Amino acid sequence: MPQKYFEDQLDDEEMLLLFRKHPVVMRKELIIASVLLLLGTLPSFVKPEYSYFFGGLGIGFLLAFLVMFYAWIGWNFSVYVVTDQRIIQIKQKGFFKRSLVDISLDQVTMINYEIHGMQETLLGFGTITIQTYVGELIIRDVHKPRKIQKEITSLLRERGYLKSSNPYVGDSSTSSESEDK
Repeated sequence: MPQKYFEDQLDDEEMLLLFRKHPVVMRKELIIASVLLLLGTLPSFVKPEYSYFFGGLGIGFLLAFLVMFYAWIGWNFSVYVVTDQRIIQIKQKGFFKRSLVDISLDQVTMINYEIHGMQETLLGFGTITIQTYVGELIIRDVHKPRKIQKEITSLLRERGYLKSSNPYVGDSSTSSESEDK
């Protein structure tokens, strides 16, 4: 019996790959936390004493920590898992909202990635699109999307879920016909 790595793992399922979004997804909360930290120093402008400065700064640190902790919870517990049977997207939003998307590997038809713009190129994140027979799963802000796409594609090809991109590989009848011409 395989070891259980996540709560929703089936008994006969083996985890092959786990990845998450780039930490850049917390940039908005980082800016908000920085502003809260600066706002904590405002009481010292009203009454310029050390107690007001350090008290306000302490409150600013506390609020900044709470904002960043909330963002970290969402980032750390939102994961993407590839098993030998399915691709799972587990999204955590805050403390009490969790969603799961489950795609069987035999439904996957194509996996693409896109790195668009200077920010994504410099920081190494992008978008992965997993196309299936019923639609597509778009995963934005993935850390190292080229590497992740290559790993998922090779895992699916090894297990026979995706065909080779070259239509002539493995088809001996086609290659013999082309030699006859």
